[in-house]
Amino acid sequence: MSDTHAAAPGGSSPDAAGEIVSLYAAQKKIYARAVSGWFATWRWVLVWGTQLLFYGLPWLQWNGRQAVLFDLGARRFYIGGLVLYPQDFIYLTGLLILSAYALFLFTAVAGRLWCGYACPQTVYTQIFMWFENRIEGDRAKRMKLDAGPWNGEKLLRKGGKQLVWIAFGLWTGFTFVGYFTPIRELAASVMTLGFGPWEWFWILFYGFATYGNAGFMREQVCKYMCPYARFQSAMFDHDTMIISYDAQRGEPRGSRPKSLAHASLKEAGKGECIDCTLCVQVCPTGIDIRKGLQYECIGCAACIDVCDSVMDKMNYPRGLIRYATQNGMDKHWSREQMLRRVLRPRVLVYTAIMVLIVAAFAASLALRTPFRVDVVRDRGALARIVEDGRIENVYRLQLMNATERVQRFRIDVEGLAGAALATKAEVEVGSTESRWVPVAVQISPDAAGSLGAGAHPLRFTITRLADAEGGAVEVREKSTFVVPR
Repeated sequence: MSDTHAAAPGGSSPDAAGEIVSLYAAQKKIYARAVSGWFATWRWVLVWGTQLLFYGLPWLQWNGRQAVLFDLGARRFYIGGLVLYPQDFIYLTGLLILSAYALFLFTAVAGRLWCGYACPQTVYTQIFMWFENRIEGDRAKRMKLDAGPWNGEKLLRKGGKQLVWIAFGLWTGFTFVGYFTPIRELAASVMTLGFGPWEWFWILFYGFATYGNAGFMREQVCKYMCPYARFQSAMFDHDTMIISYDAQRGEPRGSRPKSLAHASLKEAGKGECIDCTLCVQVCPTGIDIRKGLQYECIGCAACIDVCDSVMDKMNYPRGLIRYATQNGMDKHWSREQMLRRVLRPRVLVYTAIMVLIVAAFAASLALRTPFRVDVVRDRGALARIVEDGRIENVYRLQLMNATERVQRFRIDVEGLAGAALATKAEVEVGSTESRWVPVAVQISPDAAGSLGAGAHPLRFTITRLADAEGGAVEVREKSTFVVPR
């Protein structure tokens, strides 16, 4: 009786010739070394700036209310002195278009500046790594701690780090919800945990998303989840400033005594790179920049800072790893020559479009009327005959006061011969209030006869009456008047 063998994955037996390829490549944990330098300082400036803005903005007050509040329940969005309604969605569209073109412009000029300095994933990863360094120690200590057995110290450090991460994530989720629910009211509910169901959901969801992305996934988000890494090359050209390793200066790399002078490198058959691998150790995505530009590079410039520090210790000139263009590296251009190529056609086109969008956006905000009007026909009764044989149509006008003071409005109808209002012509709308006003329009039987059956155009003119804060403003809205057969 012959022996039988269990089939291998994919239907092949262990004796079959060939190679088994795993569909999942295990990722080696990255222990990024802390670094100091000019670019590291700017990264921390951006971290502090963005986080002071994010965590501090909801606490600012304006006219007795939260300065920035997106009140979804009331369908009002407060941004400083601006009061926006869902009908003002066009401003959000303009802001998103402006952000997209800014991203195109900055990428064309200097690569992934957004990713390296201001992206929330980068910023929060930097913060979480700072907590990790303070609690578990530097890179060598973290590696030793992970490799060692579980004991009291390891449990204390690992557990303490997780508690700090979770607390910071929940604080981030709380602040995020504070943009949609008044944060002072939200803070008053902290002690009793009296949040509503949606507030609970979003605090926990946003908090643990921050905790998971910045604490555990880190570079995996940039490498596998972010689409920007995939299409960034479409915005690069040979004059884009990118982080580059100067192979002509650095190769052949290798260790050497510190006493070896820079002038003697050629005779010793050495380049300037001492192959210390510090540029790899400080990289948050774990790449080796000496292999050339890779899509995983987020442009944080940590490798530039650490390489410059090594060059200083070796008494070599800085810039072995630096911001440079492909043309500049190939043609040995100076920094001034590379910077002169910044104002090339692609950059000028992006800049011109951005300027036009900013101008249109600012003009639209400056010329924006202090109220909005929507006209809706009463679907229950399109037309009806009232006393004296007059024909009446009923409408509902939504008056949205976009200011923080009471306003008075006068409603008129025009554009249809013989049409007149049968309801009150003047109404008052409170501060930031949205009010529905029923309006009846009537025409005489003679006028109806001359018009004939069918729908006839007319216009409503809504005038904000002048007050101490400003003059009269008119808004016209089209509608139709139906004459029955």
